[in-house]
Amino acid sequence: MAPRSTRDKAPVRGRALALALALALVLTASFAACSIEKLALKKVAGMLSGPSSSDVFSSDNDPDLVADAMPFAIKLYETLLASLPAHDGLRLRTGSLYIMYANAFVETPADMTPRRDVERREYLLARAKNLYLRGRDMLFVSLEKRNPRIRSQLKARDYGAAMAPFGREDLDVLYWAALGWLAAFAVDPFDMDLGQTVPRTRAMIERIEALEPGYGRGALDSFYVGYYGSLPEYLGGDAAKAREHFARAQARAGETDTSSLMALATTVSV
Repeated sequence: MAPRSTRDKAPVRGRALALALALALVLTASFAACSIEKLALKKVAGMLSGPSSSDVFSSDNDPDLVADAMPFAIKLYETLLASLPAHDGLRLRTGSLYIMYANAFVETPADMTPRRDVERREYLLARAKNLYLRGRDMLFVSLEKRNPRIRSQLKARDYGAAMAPFGREDLDVLYWAALGWLAAFAVDPFDMDLGQTVPRTRAMIERIEALEPGYGRGALDSFYVGYYGSLPEYLGGDAAKAREHFARAQARAGETDTSSLMALATTVSV
């Protein structure tokens, strides 16, 4: 017959083992559920960041509907991105949507606001600037994954080293990050702290141009219209160059693309 102390410990050990097994089952089920949830999120993220998703907005013939829907769509994308921060495609789509929305539905209404309504105009421009920078900073997370030193290298004007790690697969994120950066200054040209940093965007666009000269069918020339048109001369601004790039953009993209015209009108021709 076993000693009493041994008999007393046996049920305790049994209960501890059962509890451990139960906990393991719960954790296994939880991990499985998390894994399934992650797979589902990745599937949705892949669909939303695919090329066809942007057509839903760009091909719609009701701009008011698009304007009403885009804020919800952007926050939906951002919510997914919070769960999948490493999903570069979703980050590109979210950041670029912020920039598109700021341009089409915040800055453009500001430009159309009567000059007598100064407070409304200034409010919209400040909001556009904030959204442009939000989109840019969101996209820079992807750029820093590729080159963790990109910010310091750009600041030091070591542009070759800053851009060397980027290839053709990075063209879109480089373009949208540069565009958001430039646009934020264009709506607030008196922010000279920001203006001092804008020439760094040229290195990003030149990298795109080196890898794919015809990128975006005139998109790079449209960028340069805003670049040379918004910067003061001592930072590289040049109205003549802005007009040259405007002519090229019109030749490459055709007159149906008004982005270069808007850039010229709101920088050089104001």
